[in-house]
Amino acid sequence: MALQHIPPIQCLLTFEAVARLRHAGRAADELCVTPSAVSHRIRQLESHVGIKLFGRSDFNLTADGAVYLANVRTGLAALQAVPSRDATRRSTRLRLAVTPTFSRQMLMPHLELFRNIYPDVELVMQVSIPLLDVTAEQADLEVRYGSGNYADCESRLVLEESVVPACSPSYLNEFGPFTGFRTEAEIAAARLIRSPLEPWSTWFASCGLDHPEPQVGAQFNDLGLVYDAAASGFGVALVRQKLGAQWLESGRLVPLSDRPVPSPLRHYICWQPGTLERWECEAFAEWLVQTLR
Repeated sequence: MALQHIPPIQCLLTFEAVARLRHAGRAADELCVTPSAVSHRIRQLESHVGIKLFGRSDFNLTADGAVYLANVRTGLAALQAVPSRDATRRSTRLRLAVTPTFSRQMLMPHLELFRNIYPDVELVMQVSIPLLDVTAEQADLEVRYGSGNYADCESRLVLEESVVPACSPSYLNEFGPFTGFRTEAEIAAARLIRSPLEPWSTWFASCGLDHPEPQVGAQFNDLGLVYDAAASGFGVALVRQKLGAQWLESGRLVPLSDRPVPSPLRHYICWQPGTLERWECEAFAEWLVQTLR
């Protein structure tokens, strides 16, 4: 092994601390060094590995930095593991409440990456109901879907989206064609699928229409069910481009406009004050934000 190619351990520890705490001063306090020493170590590490680790002054990781952070944490965890006569490794439990469709479409496809980086974290997931904040039991972290600025917890933005009206190919063949789905006549003639999770007012406002929310039509309280209903020919749904990517990319849903509109509702990772002092909670929150950014 060419030891000269391994970065100094103090640089790796500093990089991990800054990435986790997102603040040079707090990292300096944790490491018992000065903020200038933290800056020097980060520059030294970037020079050593030949990549830019942080993109901006708020300590957001670059794409290369996020990948390297995973490697550094794996290496540091390996160094901390002390051989023991007891072969049973003690796991750390993390309880997560997450909305149903977000869990299936956005979280589960990436969850193996988190397991590989943090194999000792035992993740316990439970379903929460969007907007109603209904959970089966108390959780350490919660993914909420809403407008943010929650008074009862701290949070970070995880995912923001744009929406577009979409329907099944069979519905389009029967009731189309549509020319952008922005005129009062087209919208009035369509069967609109309703959900309190994605109000049609977002689309109406973008079209300059002062319409109230539709009062008739199929209604669902889960976005995955909304998209499934639209794919089954129930009518036109307002579809989030990332959350609904599986339906759009497979052709089960066809977008009716090439002008998506930002949704006022977003996904946030939320926690009670002090929760992120637990390393596993901070690690998961940081991993989720970086993965879905």
